Amino acid sequence: MPPRTALEGTYSLRRIALLTAAITLAVASLCAPAQESSLPDIGSSAGELLTPSQQGEYGAMMLAQLRHYDYLLEDPLIDSWLDTLGTRLAANSDRPRQPFTFFMLRERQINAFATLGGYIGVNSGLVLAAEREDEVAGVIAHEIAHVTQQHVLRGVERAQRDQLPILLAMLGAIVAAQAAGGNSSDDAAQAAMAGAMGLMQQRQIDYTRSNESEADRLGIQTLNRSDYDPMAMADFFATMQARSRSNGANYWGEAPDWLMTHPVTITRITEAKDRAQRMRRESGTSEVCVRDPDGPAQCRRDTAAKPQFGSDGVLNPLLPKHITTDLSAAVTTGTTGRFEYARERLRVFSANTPQDAIREYERIGNGGKLDDAQRYGSSLARLRANQAATAVPVLAELLARHPGDSWLTLALAEAEAKTGKAAAADARFEALLRQTPNNRAVALTYAQVLGERNTVDAGKRAQAVLRPLLGNSGDDAVFQRVFARACEIAGDPIRAGEAYAEAAYLGGRPEQALVQLNTLKKRSDLDYYARARIEARIAAITPTVLELKRQGIRDEDLRRR
Repeated sequence: MPPRTALEGTYSLRRIALLTAAITLAVASLCAPAQESSLPDIGSSAGELLTPSQQGEYGAMMLAQLRHYDYLLEDPLIDSWLDTLGTRLAANSDRPRQPFTFFMLRERQINAFATLGGYIGVNSGLVLAAEREDEVAGVIAHEIAHVTQQHVLRGVERAQRDQLPILLAMLGAIVAAQAAGGNSSDDAAQAAMAGAMGLMQQRQIDYTRSNESEADRLGIQTLNRSDYDPMAMADFFATMQARSRSNGANYWGEAPDWLMTHPVTITRITEAKDRAQRMRRESGTSEVCVRDPDGPAQCRRDTAAKPQFGSDGVLNPLLPKHITTDLSAAVTTGTTGRFEYARERLRVFSANTPQDAIREYERIGNGGKLDDAQRYGSSLARLRANQAATAVPVLAELLARHPGDSWLTLALAEAEAKTGKAAAADARFEALLRQTPNNRAVALTYAQVLGERNTVDAGKRAQAVLRPLLGNSGDDAVFQRVFARACEIAGDPIRAGEAYAEAAYLGGRPEQALVQLNTLKKRSDLDYYARARIEARIAAITPTVLELKRQGIRDEDLRRR
């Protein structure tokens, strides 16, 4: 039997091993999101961790899983607005060649995030909390900067460098505490762990603050280059801080997720305001206004020199003199012009039920008369609640006030189709197609309406409407679902099967897609081209399914069979 001291030594070593394992996991969890504090330097190896192609695959996989669990809010009009906004900002960033994918989520928590591959997600709640499009643009510009500066990649690289030295230092402290013996050894070991964990947390905070400052600076530059108000980022920060400060009684709901990952301080708001004011002075803006969430906006006159233009209003000497342009509109109008309608559309689609959206508009109406965008949203809610008859007159009135508005025209056409006025609805859809050929939102909305009729003629017309978009819609899950339905009712089961399989794959169900394609391949009526397409997709999807099976991941529906 070994002496008592040896037993104690063995016991201590086991405890140290367990503690080390626990610390390894804890430090790994802290290091994973840790972020580098400086700009990419020459010779940085961050880009060697994952190639651009691998980063894109990761982003696409994440998007498929979000779609699978129904977190995404996919609507052609909202997608078009967000993509227009995001692409414009990305083109004016410091890395305009970086590919980006922008998507909206249903969640009403105020949040936005960026991940590998240039995938940037925006919660519906963030748009609902914003007062103008410039504020949404400010948040997206901030997230774009996180991507262009490779903060995630550089954070992983830093974590790999830091983890081993810190673990060794922590282990040494624990060994020294155990060697001291006595009842204080446990306390000393715990203190060593707590101190090291505190150090890691502080370093993570430092990285975050540095990266946030960098993303703010570059984001404000991107805003200014894109003709958005550079003060918008500071305005949104002030709004978030005011909500957090006044949330003692949980009036606004839970604390915004965006504040958890993007802490807002007085210093940060002040720095953002200072940068925006400098940019405004440099660009010759006549007045600088800073919105105070607790009071009226504070404005002051800027005396910086302004560019002078001729009184004839002609900016381009190549234009005929009778064609004039509005300089003030060109300088001050930097938005897409769709923010108010997009916000109300998001209010409807992010509500738990259409009835909830209707009640929400009733509450808004109690505080005053609804504006045109809110009336559009209220009509859309009633349309989704199968109350199309009440939506038609309101939408018709709004369209008369805003002739040619495509969003109102699409909504009115949908409402007319649901009330049995198919000819009138089709006339509106066809007119829109002539005005904007191959417009994704128009084509998908029209095809969805045709699909609800469930006739062969309607299916064939839907196929014709969608076919021009087919070549560029390989990764468009909404398109694949709508196209599959159109082919199905048109009597084209092979094309329908391919599209349904593609929709399953894009929806995070690769194994299900593979099963569908293998079943389709057994059909005796496949021609050469269809068989070649199907076999090519089977070859592309099979490695993914095999890797998932190797990891023990199976499709939940197929597992139950």
